[in-house]
Amino acid sequence: MKFLVISDMHGNTDVLEKLDKEFKDCDGVLFAGDFAKFGHPETGTPALEALCRKHDLMYAVIGNCDEPDFLSEIERKDISIQGALVFHDGLAFAGSGGGTVHDGDTPNERTEEDLLQDLSVVVHANSDMDAGPVQNLVLILHNPPKDTCCDQVAPGVHVGSALFRKFIEDYKPLAVITGHIHEGIGIDHIGDSVVINPGPLMNGNYAVMEVEPSGRTWKVVSTVLKKV
Repeated sequence: MKFLVISDMHGNTDVLEKLDKEFKDCDGVLFAGDFAKFGHPETGTPALEALCRKHDLMYAVIGNCDEPDFLSEIERKDISIQGALVFHDGLAFAGSGGGTVHDGDTPNERTEEDLLQDLSVVVHANSDMDAGPVQNLVLILHNPPKDTCCDQVAPGVHVGSALFRKFIEDYKPLAVITGHIHEGIGIDHIGDSVVINPGPLMNGNYAVMEVEPSGRTWKVVSTVLKKV
């Protein structure tokens, strides 16, 4: 399966038209939050509407620039995996939305504990001995985990979530899609988990990830950063 990996549209719907071929060629779209432009949460709904017209299979969370109650909007579009666990064609998807508390100038800043709570559904599923552990998990986290290239705002300066990193180390997802840190464009690993920050879509940045089954499990076979 091929996924178009995007984040941080920030109200720039014009860039979507430049990705028509990528939308057509992919099997699904993974969006890591920030539909709205900084300081203009009203731009979130037009961005959501424009994005949903581009593909039938999409999983998303909201970002720190989106109002907290915007979550209900992406839930109505049936694309939200924030605080949820969704299964599709052998893969499992879960997500967390918003960013860590910074200086309060964006509407959806949360504590690390609150961000991690969004993933409690994975913890509960792994505790269910009848169901067994969640396999082939793909996480979409607006806020990146700590200490990868994907949370680096300057050389040696990492601002991601330590709790997310510990969660990834413990639950070993197949892939982690993130955003939020515009300077942190890159592909990295936490153990065997691939971590991707495609960069801000508002500036034309995106990524393509391909995964395929390998027996009962899946593997990431290709990740490519791109720009329109």
